[in-house]
Amino acid sequence: MKNRSLISAMSPIAPKGYSKCGFVLIFCMISANVVTAQIDSTFNRIPISFAQFMGMVGKNNLAYAAEKFNLNIADANVELAKVFPDPELGLGWFDNGMRRMGMGYGFNSRLSRTIELGGKRQARIDLAKSESEFTLYLLQNYFRNLRADATLNYLSALQDKYLVDVKVNSYKALTRLAVSDSIRFKLGSIKDVDARQSKVEAGTMLNQVFQYLASWKMGLLNLGLLVSKQSADSLFYPIGDFSRFDREFELEALITEAQNNRADLLAALQNKTTTQRMIQLAKANRIIDLGVGAGVGYASYDYNIVAPTPSFTQVSAGISIPLKFSNKYAGELKMAHYAGVQAELLYKQAEIQIRTEVTQAYFNYYTIRKQVFQFNNGLLLEAKKVRDGKVYSYQRGASSLLEVLNAQRTYNEVQQSYYEILYNYAAALVELERAAGMWDIDF
Repeated sequence: MKNRSLISAMSPIAPKGYSKCGFVLIFCMISANVVTAQIDSTFNRIPISFAQFMGMVGKNNLAYAAEKFNLNIADANVELAKVFPDPELGLGWFDNGMRRMGMGYGFNSRLSRTIELGGKRQARIDLAKSESEFTLYLLQNYFRNLRADATLNYLSALQDKYLVDVKVNSYKALTRLAVSDSIRFKLGSIKDVDARQSKVEAGTMLNQVFQYLASWKMGLLNLGLLVSKQSADSLFYPIGDFSRFDREFELEALITEAQNNRADLLAALQNKTTTQRMIQLAKANRIIDLGVGAGVGYASYDYNIVAPTPSFTQVSAGISIPLKFSNKYAGELKMAHYAGVQAELLYKQAEIQIRTEVTQAYFNYYTIRKQVFQFNNGLLLEAKKVRDGKVYSYQRGASSLLEVLNAQRTYNEVQQSYYEILYNYAAALVELERAAGMWDIDF
């Protein structure tokens, strides 16, 4: 009904002799519809809801899947930290090399190992577990940003579709105007320059349609990239609108929410714990270890006529104590200490950064909300009424073509601004919830 009323408003009043040019009107209308059909059907569409899209992002995004392996690596590092020092087995054989004097031969064996003192193994395990938890928070933070970025891409694709529709509808309107002016020129109602100007405006708008359509398709390709699925002949087609992004928030409650739930802040806090574990390990590494060992040796019978010796078996045991001259240098301990000081500063900076991000996102959300209210308060409708009124007056000779074109451009700009504001409003909510570490977006 909307299109019919618009056609009616832009159609000329049939003057005498109109039937002679009726075939021109019909031909031009059919041509415009063919072009529009080509615009709307240039690719196959796979409809996908926001919930389906986000589910595919979580399951299929290759970059996120690669990040998950950091958890496996961290868990393997915990297993590695549990390893005890390996024992050493030594085997030897000797031959006195004096067969003529009957000096004999023998062999010996020794088993030894290092006993770690000072809780080194437990310190390694604690550090590895702390690093594993730190990795988990980093993964959660990665998904927090991936989820928000994927949502923005989905919303951007929706916005691009609306902007394409604006350009297509404008092209239809200008095409109808060009058809009307062509007929009016043949009937002598307007000058040739006005008829030509209408055609030029319609052609220019068609070029804009193609430009916006290309931008829209690139946005749809980005959706496929995020779910790691691309097709040569079809693109994901987002479903939804911008009607469910109105929320009420309190700034301090959002800041508290962010301080409690932001994964990057939890990672910064865990990093402090990790550096404490590093200090404990560095201190443990400065404590000496003991080496313990036991051995068995055998010597064969010596037939030496000077001092014949019967065969015998020798059993030995002992300990070894390393001389820790390296403790003179405390580089490892200093590194751990400075890392702890650095982690403390980074945590405080993260707290300030989060408070700032939440506050900025909060003010931005409510500022754009006022702009949306202004559009919803009749600005878009008024622009359309002005455009329709100028077209009506022009068809009756009361307005110039320039006034009609200016009104059409203004209406296009208002529509474009409206959809940009709706996208910005939705994007502002996404950024606010990203900053606050919360998520309840669904549409």
